[in-house]
Amino acid sequence: MAFGFAAYALWGLFPLYWPLLKPAGAVEILAHRIMWSLVAVLAMLAVRRHWAWVRSLTVRQVGLLALAAALVTVNWGVYIYAVNSGHTIEAALGYFINPLISVVFGVVIFRERLRRWQWTAVGLGTAAVLVLTVDYGRPPWIALVLAFSFGTYGLVKKFAAMPSAESLSVETAILLVPAIGFVLTLEARGDATFGHHGAGQVGLLIGAGVVTAIPLLLFNAAAIRIPMSALGMLQYLAPVLQFLIGLLVQHEEMPASRWIGFLLVWAALITLTGDGLRAGRRARHGAGAVETAPEPVR
Repeated sequence: MAFGFAAYALWGLFPLYWPLLKPAGAVEILAHRIMWSLVAVLAMLAVRRHWAWVRSLTVRQVGLLALAAALVTVNWGVYIYAVNSGHTIEAALGYFINPLISVVFGVVIFRERLRRWQWTAVGLGTAAVLVLTVDYGRPPWIALVLAFSFGTYGLVKKFAAMPSAESLSVETAILLVPAIGFVLTLEARGDATFGHHGAGQVGLLIGAGVVTAIPLLLFNAAAIRIPMSALGMLQYLAPVLQFLIGLLVQHEEMPASRWIGFLLVWAALITLTGDGLRAGRRARHGAGAVETAPEPVR
């Protein structure tokens, strides 16, 4: 639980880190995050001396991870832009509604049948998006792009069936050439910040890879030790921290209509979580009844 708490807490504190990298723009930060994340994750794998998985990679997995790489590029880039342009609360909204997006994917892609309370949660989430569209004067596109890109990313990773550290190394390796190309282009134009704004800026840009790899390592440690239900509950810690940073540290506006939208989202999550806990409890009781049933007489 401590590993999981630390992982989601670090992800929740990201809005405090990306503004430190200014005057670098969002795309330059993204390029450095890709490059140094690859270095960091390869270092993690080297320490574990874990390379046998490379020989078992299939063409299908590489193709899926290439798609995952495109999705994580969109997700990371939009998130960095959102935080550094004063939209941290809207970014937090994206990760609040992500579980609802997963439910929708279950219906559309896997033809799952929703229970009554799951439909209620989806309805509340839809109402929240409509309220926030009126509030912002536009659809909350940052939140929607983050939610759909991260939800689709998770879906693709599910099909790829690879551990997160190994898959991230492939994804960032695929993105390495365009990331380096963009950084060199900025350098040639004289617009790069790396190496031109002191050692602190260099260290912070390199650190983008470290702050990506450390919570990933902690998440992996938690995922193999605690039930998925517990890990699912911890996932709300990150957007809660992001929301609080946007509200209390970055002093973003929260008019009454925006509060209504967020309250609807939180009501949807409470409904969805409560339904999931009840369903899990019923499944465990059913399994227990099967396991303890006496063996029939032959």
